[in-house]
Amino acid sequence: MFRLQEPSFLVLTALASGTQHGYGITKDVHALSEGAVTLRVGTLYGALDRLAAAGLVTVDREEVVDSRLRRYYRLTPAGAERLAEAATQQKRQAEAALRRLGTAGATA
Repeated sequence: MFRLQEPSFLVLTALASGTQHGYGITKDVHALSEGAVTLRVGTLYGALDRLAAAGLVTVDREEVVDSRLRRYYRLTPAGAERLAEAATQQKRQAEAALRRLGTAGATA
């Protein structure tokens, strides 16, 4: 199992709310990160390719809009499980950091 980098974590998080196309994912990631992360096209599709190869996302459907192909992606059950594991791990790490900061602050 590979470690989820921040863009992949945010892509999975965006897809956890339902099927989306690339532009929708980039907008959602920007909102989820409170503007801290703006996915470039290459980063987005690189992450989607890696996540698809790992079985965490899949193409749900394709349609042509204004003569352009629009591909919609969805989270797989394995993707939902991996996202839950990563979120739990990040939460534990953040809680440990906050505990240590609290301990450091009490002794300083």
